[in-house]
Amino acid sequence: MVKNANTIRQNRTKIGAQHLGIFFSMLVLLFLLFLFSVIPWGTAQFVVPLFQPSGDKLDKTGFVKFDGLVWASTTKDKESAIKGKNLKISKDLINKDYIFDFTYQERTLEKDGYVKGSNEFYTRSEVLGENAIILEPYIGFSILALDLALVITALFSILLPSRLGLIAILFDRQIEDTKVKIRLQTGFTDQIVDLLTLPDDKLAEKDFDEVKGAFRLVWNRTTVEDMDGGFRQAKFEDFFHDDINVVEFRNNTLYSRIKEFFSDFLVKEILDTKSSYQWRRNHFAIFKGLRLYMSHHITEKYQNLVTGMAYGGAAFLIVAVGIRGLKFIPSTKPSFILLAIFLEFTMLSLLSFTLIYTEEEERMDKMLKKMEDANRSQLEALRSQQTDIHQLANALVGQTADIIKTRVEKSIEQYMTSGDKVQQVIATEVARKIIFGLREDDDIKK
Repeated sequence: MVKNANTIRQNRTKIGAQHLGIFFSMLVLLFLLFLFSVIPWGTAQFVVPLFQPSGDKLDKTGFVKFDGLVWASTTKDKESAIKGKNLKISKDLINKDYIFDFTYQERTLEKDGYVKGSNEFYTRSEVLGENAIILEPYIGFSILALDLALVITALFSILLPSRLGLIAILFDRQIEDTKVKIRLQTGFTDQIVDLLTLPDDKLAEKDFDEVKGAFRLVWNRTTVEDMDGGFRQAKFEDFFHDDINVVEFRNNTLYSRIKEFFSDFLVKEILDTKSSYQWRRNHFAIFKGLRLYMSHHITEKYQNLVTGMAYGGAAFLIVAVGIRGLKFIPSTKPSFILLAIFLEFTMLSLLSFTLIYTEEEERMDKMLKKMEDANRSQLEALRSQQTDIHQLANALVGQTADIIKTRVEKSIEQYMTSGDKVQQVIATEVARKIIFGLREDDDIKK
């Protein structure tokens, strides 16, 4: 039964082709959507209001929008004729003082009045200087497009059912993995771990006798033995009775005992696992599942990796700025600088998001105190074993030694009658050593 249950659990949390297919298909589609649609529109909304003609300049110069994400200056006479018609930009309609082109269309000097490649954004303004600014979105904005696509894909993957969503299946798997960690740290059975991590309403529906027996085991396991015997240990029956609210008993009394006997971190694992069940019921409770996955998987396994990536991004940005300072990157083509900036922004955002879910380190004195309390019962058990061994040794010194010698000689004699010659030789040597040692002890006592 246990093997079958484990197999069912593994199948339920196994990543399949449908998870990877949906996730990466959506990631690629969103990346292309952001790179070719959202980012050009967003860049235009940011750049044009900042560098378009304004004030007295706008009274003397016309400024109109052409078809697509294209704006340019023109004469006042042509402005009224062009406005609202979404005409294609043309050499005859613009005066080249202000040009903002955020399309993926190639422009030529003969037809359009300025030169731009199909993979470039073109910006000309008196505020920016005499030369036009050329942005290459494939270089400068690819990291930003990937970030946005990844965030949206991850959120959608969390909301999908676990049989389809990649992040959803990872959250589901982390619930089971964390329960295994709790079992290994405490030595409790799967049944007890389930009762400790169940949501409050589900625990209230459980059979009272089952809960009572499990909680009694937890109580006894978290009892700290008094070395001096100076006070009476609290009994389970003193706190647990037939009319008690099992949910309040677990959340208040039992969790406190586990915290004192084991650690704060163990209780945090139990509480986060219990909260994650709310996400399992309703995937819109994103932060319930996210906290468990980030706090007890990402921060534990990849904290150093994320920190190293953040430092690596900073190093890349420093190199990019240094190259720019040496004039190897012209001011009119800042795409490489944008790439470094967005890369470092991504790494620092990931680092800050990871640090939010990183558990606080426990004070060393509290950790030592809990280790001491947890080992008291083991020390007491070792003392009992020492007493038993001492009693056995005393028994061997007396008349029991003659009985043991007789039995040893008899066993070796039976072993020597074996038909195996090798066994006879070994048995003879063993018997000689043992008998010689025992007789030597008798001579010393006499």
